[in-house]
Parts: sequence; C-alpha cells; structure tokens
Amino acid sequence: MDSLRFWLVTLSAALLITACMMTPPTIPQAESTELRVAVLPITDVIPFYVAQSEGTYAEQGIKVELIPVASGSERDTLLQAGQADCVLNEVLGTILFNAGEGEELRVIATALRAFPEAAHFYLLASPQSRITNVDQLPGRTIAIAENTIIAYWTDRLLARAGIAPDSVDRTSVPRIPVRLELLMNGQVDAAVLPDPLGSLAILGGAPLLLDDTVAPELGLSVISCRASVLAAQPNTVRALLAAWDDAVSAINADPQRFRNILTENTRVPEPLQDRYDLPPFPVEEIPTIAEVEDVVNWALETGLISEVISYEEIVSDARSNPE
Repeated sequence: MDSLRFWLVTLSAALLITACMMTPPTIPQAESTELRVAVLPITDVIPFYVAQSEGTYAEQGIKVELIPVASGSERDTLLQAGQADCVLNEVLGTILFNAGEGEELRVIATALRAFPEAAHFYLLASPQSRITNVDQLPGRTIAIAENTIIAYWTDRLLARAGIAPDSVDRTSVPRIPVRLELLMNGQVDAAVLPDPLGSLAILGGAPLLLDDTVAPELGLSVISCRASVLAAQPNTVRALLAAWDDAVSAINADPQRFRNILTENTRVPEPLQDRYDLPPFPVEEIPTIAEVEDVVNWALETGLISEVISYEEIVSDARSNPE
C-alpha cells in the first residue's frame, strides 16, 4: 500500500510539473497582448510564419499580426509612424535608427547567422570576370549596398582575407535582384549577395570567393522592438520570443517540413524551390558585446555615427528582463 501511495504521489507531481511547463506565461490584464511585426520576404523571418501556422502565438496567449514589407525603408517608415512594434533587421539598422530623432529600438534576439554548413552571405565573382580568387579583387568593381550590413560585412571580411577594403572599387546597388543581374551579366566584377540568391548565382556559374562560414558573427540578422513596446508589454514580448524559439526548434528538427511556408512567404527563386532547404537557426541567442561593439566601431570609422553607443543602448535581453 505504501508503495502504491508513493507511485501515485510521484505521478501526480510529475503531471503537475508537466502542466506548469506547458502553461503559457500569465500576462497581466492591463498589458496589451497584441503585437505587429513587420517582415521582409526573406528566409530570416520564417520562424514568425511557422509560429503562426502552428498556432504557437495563441498557445502563448498573444495575438501577432505579421505585416509584409517590400524593403527596409518601408519597414522603418512603419516603425517611425508607430504602425509596427517589432521588426527583423540588423544591429547596424538598429544603431542607425536610434541615431535619428524619435523613438528608439532595442535588439532582443539574434534571428539568423551563418553556420559552418550554411552561409548567410556570399562574395561572388561574375562568371565573365575570370576572377577565381579573392586576391584578384584589388582594382575591380564590387556591387554592395552602402551604409548597410552588406558594406560592413564586405569591409570586415576583405580585411580578414588580407585585402584592404579601399583597394576595390565599390558600387552601391541597394536592390538585391538588380545586384544579382549585374553580376551575372558581367556588368560588375563581383557582388555580395545573401542566400538564397547567392546560391542561385553559384548555380549559374558565379565563382565563390568568400562567405561568412568563416566569420558567422559578421552577418547577423536580429529581431528589434520599439523601446516603448518593451516597456509597456514586457510579458507579451517575452511570449513572442517563446513562440519564435518553439518555431526555431521545429525548423531545426525538420527543415523540409516547412518548405511550403518558405516558398510562399519569401523570394526563393524557382530553380531552387525544390532543392533549397531552410538553414539552421540559432537557438535563444542575442548578439554579444563583442559583436555589437564591432558594428559600432565600423559605424564610427565610416562616419555613420559621431559618438560611441553603449551595448545597453542597443540590446535588451527580453527573454529574461524585457525593459
């Protein structure tokens, strides 16, 4: 009898613990449980759509509206107008946004970065350029996007490869499809492209010169939220991240399961749709102090900002302390 009582007590305790683990966080009634997230049509945002498809937002007790935007400028306009609460951007984007007037952003999570088996950005040569090695780049033309993560990535990766960034001719081509077209038509000697367009260029014969598998900290995309939203809805933001983390776990366990969500919501080129899988996503990461400080230093070097900005003015660990 005592043995039976012991097992019943043990089972009840286990069920109670499991129920507590499955119960979403309680959000005070005074706190709004609604968030608007602006999303670009790129691979990095897919966990937001997976969470929506799997019903994870409702499980967390929140309502999330995903607002498709076509460009970073459209995204930032929504933020400035208070029509979006959170976005996917980059550390540099948050720094430059905060350098302007009005409300500030805080980075709350790392969304995507390179892994050893999955690059995020590629430096590619034009098939017509006869360039096969990064040492051949000085004096040649590279298509990038000035004042963006692409410019930062290019400068830092070239320097690591022993190439002075000012030894190459840079032309700014903000629109990524146009950059790809110029590369493949031989109108520029090289270009920096994100995946999956980088993979498409390689498929079309563009030689790979460098990618960020050797420096995964350079090409981070991040989730940023308005500081006022973090202050007013800390538990809702924490629930958003919990839904994101659940979606990341599901993607990393079986990326092919979500291929349709990828092709429906991003610009995966048709030749890649049956062969391009979702990359691995980082698990519960935020940018490190070293990663953020390097971007700040580059922004100072290039004159994009005029004074040092502290880590705490850029990043908030909203999973544990949303403020």
